[in-house]
This record gives sequence, C-alpha cells and structure tokens, in this order.
Amino acid sequence: MTDRRAELAANLGRVEERIASACAAAGRKREEVTLIVVTKTYPASDVRLLAGLGVRHVAENRDQDAAPKAAECADLPLTWHFVGQLQTNKVRSVVSYADVVHSVDRPKLVSALSAAAVRAGRELGCLIQVALDAGSGEAAGRGGAAPGAVPELGDAIAAADGLRLGGVMTVAPLTGPYAGRQRAAFERLLEISSGLRARHPAANMVSAGMSTDLEDAIGAGATHVRVGTAVLGVRPGLR
Repeated sequence: MTDRRAELAANLGRVEERIASACAAAGRKREEVTLIVVTKTYPASDVRLLAGLGVRHVAENRDQDAAPKAAECADLPLTWHFVGQLQTNKVRSVVSYADVVHSVDRPKLVSALSAAAVRAGRELGCLIQVALDAGSGEAAGRGGAAPGAVPELGDAIAAADGLRLGGVMTVAPLTGPYAGRQRAAFERLLEISSGLRARHPAANMVSAGMSTDLEDAIGAGATHVRVGTAVLGVRPGLR
C-alpha cells in the first residue's frame, strides 16, 4: 500500500506539472482547470489513497462498478462524476451517488434523471455530451448529442426539476472531420459552450481532455480534464 501511495503521488505530480504548464502556455490560471481522476476498474483502496493525496474529484463510467465503490468511500470529501453512457434503467442508482453526470445526450435521459433526482431529494449537475464525429446523429458507440441538438437539450435540463445545467462534455473523436485533430475538436466544443452560455450563463463547465490530450483541451479552454491512465497506470487487463 505504501508503494502504491508513492506511485500515485508521483503520477499525480507529473499530471499536475502538465496541467500547470498547459495553463501557463495558454495564459490561464492553474485554478481555472479542475482535475477529475477517472478511477474506473481500480479499487476503492486507490480512491482512498487519492483522497489522502488531495484529489477531490473522481469519475466512473460503469454503474455496477461505481455504486459499491462510492458507498465504500462515502466518508471521503469527494465529488463523484459519472462519465459513461447511461441507460435509463441505471439512472436511479447513479443519482444516489453521482454529483455530476457528464453524459446527458437525449431528452428521455433528462426526464429519467429529473424524476430520480426529485425522488432522492438531490440536485444533480448535468453536462451535455456532444458528439463531434459528424454533423448530426450519435457518435458510434460513444453516445453524445449532435451539436445542433445542444440548445434544445440545454433548455430541457435547465427546466427540469432536480437538475442543474452545468455545461458541455466531449470525447476527442476517433472518426469524422475531427479525427486526429483534438485541438480543433476542443475548440469546436468551446464554440458550442459559448452558444449554450448565451442562453444559460451559469452553464460554464467544459469537460474535455484525457491523459493523452489534456494539453490540447486546456489550450482550447477546458475547465475540467478527465485523467485516468496517467494517474493510475494502465488499466488491469490491458498490461
């Protein structure tokens, strides 16, 4: 455990240096960017170590893994983010522990999240996941709303009981016009974010960038970066 803590501390230090350097290069203040550590496939013991090292935001992408982990770590001062594709039959469970859902991409999910949040007596932050794979339609296998659907979806979230419209999220596309052009993709997300904020000024979160492309995201204006591998190492089963 001591060795694991030292490993995580060293990895966090390197990621922190990358974030600070990217902020400096972009002329931004370090505090403008929040690090979310994606702890998927890693045990609750790692979450505890991360919390002890000062991490305050963690993310999961599968409810079946996240729910027991969040329960085991309920005593820690953490904000839990759900970043995976979300089916409506998992909504009640996710709402029980998540503070922010990054993957809202359709009206049916807005309705389900609202009902569950009201039932649980909670306010849930919601980010609209934007698919940049193509001009319209859903991102293959990754979910996401088409850019043109963002205004209407934002209005629906803002009007829904129990929900708070936080902003937008994207995953750098593997296909389509932005494939291999992460910086351009993130700049496009910022344009979409600006349009959303014109309608909903408080929706100022921009969740973009992961271990391999966080510098591009920060350079484009991301407020939150989602980093897993660079902090925790290569996921079990992928070594």
